[in-house]
Amino acid sequence: MDAAERVLVRDGPGAVTVRAVAVEAGVAPMGVYNRFGGKDGLVDALLTRGFIGLQAAVAGSEEADPAQRLLGSGVRYRQYALSHPAHYLAMFDNAIHQDTQADDVMRCARASFDELVGHVQYALVGGLLAAGDPEEIAQQIWSTVHGAVQLEIKGMLLVPDADRAYHALLRTLLAGLRART
Repeated sequence: MDAAERVLVRDGPGAVTVRAVAVEAGVAPMGVYNRFGGKDGLVDALLTRGFIGLQAAVAGSEEADPAQRLLGSGVRYRQYALSHPAHYLAMFDNAIHQDTQADDVMRCARASFDELVGHVQYALVGGLLAAGDPEEIAQQIWSTVHGAVQLEIKGMLLVPDADRAYHALLRTLLAGLRART
């Protein structure tokens, strides 16, 4: 897996092949086939690892204040994406896996989302947010932060201070979720 990550980061998603990973790992291609069953299994394992890392970032610490918990998860989401841009883009752009993702990948992606749903439920119970369906609210949050992070990674920010803009976006989003009807 470490060799696959090095290939992804160094050469991009299209370069993640059984042969390239085997060369990087210093093993015969059959070793990669034996371990992962082929390119699809290798890519699924790589994406699964990425979503596990994202889940851990979103989970982060368990701040007692619901606003800080939500804001903190948004900050950690961005930090993970910016510190793992090749992984992040591969996870969401489907650039290295054109077929339907394996159940394990989708389970890990869902677990990342469920961390955010848990933070939203905590905020709802704490009275921070207006009443609503926790999954729908989490989807709104995820869609917003994902869009912002994706634009930043792809170099499409049109403002000079990315940190300031992102933190303002999080505050605006939270204010809107507090006031929604």
